[in-house]
Amino acid sequence: MIAQIDPLYIKTRPTKVLTRLMSYAFFEGRPVTTKGRWINPLVFSILKSVATNKNRYKPVKKPIFILGTGRSGTTILGIVLSMHRDVGYLNEPKAMWHLIHPHEDVIGNYSQSLARYRLTAEDATDEMRRRAVQMFGAYLTTTRSERLVDKYPELIFRTDFVRALFPDARFIFLVRNGWDTCHSIATWSKRLGIHVNGEKHDWWGVQDRKWRLLVEQLVKTDPVLSKIADEVKHFERHLDRAAVEWIITMREGIRLMESSPDCTHLIRFEDLTAESDETLSALCDFCELPTDNRFREYARQTLHPVPARKPFDIHPKVALIFHETMKELGYNI
Repeated sequence: MIAQIDPLYIKTRPTKVLTRLMSYAFFEGRPVTTKGRWINPLVFSILKSVATNKNRYKPVKKPIFILGTGRSGTTILGIVLSMHRDVGYLNEPKAMWHLIHPHEDVIGNYSQSLARYRLTAEDATDEMRRRAVQMFGAYLTTTRSERLVDKYPELIFRTDFVRALFPDARFIFLVRNGWDTCHSIATWSKRLGIHVNGEKHDWWGVQDRKWRLLVEQLVKTDPVLSKIADEVKHFERHLDRAAVEWIITMREGIRLMESSPDCTHLIRFEDLTAESDETLSALCDFCELPTDNRFREYARQTLHPVPARKPFDIHPKVALIFHETMKELGYNI
């Protein structure tokens, strides 16, 4: 489906179709594992023009960022929120973030140069702030939206950087059972991984770029995982790598909840799909989004419980910390 648009989406709020198409075509950019990358030069041309002009666009007030591990329900949450009358939704607008900071591309979508998983407040320059405000403001103006929702899971390692750009940012930390998330990552990578000009492009980036950076910059700096980093870097199985990514991301989210509870809201995917009314009501209260009955009805028709996947034979080197993280998040093992 182009831009995640299906018949129910069109039927529920037809005006949102144009917003999603504009987001998809002119702002988000196309990553390495997708079709339509021919459009990227146009996207970058538009974004560079917007970032450098002197136009005054709509102010970006209390932007909302969906964080977590990929394949944990971040996309469906973003799509549901996109139905809210006030919201403009960007699905992993990595082209925009690449123009904000040239070394944020851990996947290798647009660059093979130096990349950094973590970005801090000290990494945010005045010029980066200006570009961010211009591009996201132009997006809100173009789509006639009041509030921005940006789903980019890896920003969980860059929240201080984001807050340096947007001090009133709100973060949604979405968590999902580790077994289910890892199965979904492994399935995605096997199904959608491709070879281009002799290069492997899959969940782990161009020629394992994302995996190498994750190990070097996150695993080796983690107080617990650093002790087994030499073994972890040799993991080849998708499930084992997914377990490492899930652990490191969940631990980061737990720290964010502890350090910044005022701007961070935790949602469990299982609650979102089983109790959408209560979960989204709490989310809208946190984000200060007004009541919208059509948005609520779309959520009821879209969100349904997903059968749990069975545990797998997790690598013994990470089994203990995986189980401990599951318990800390309130999941049975």
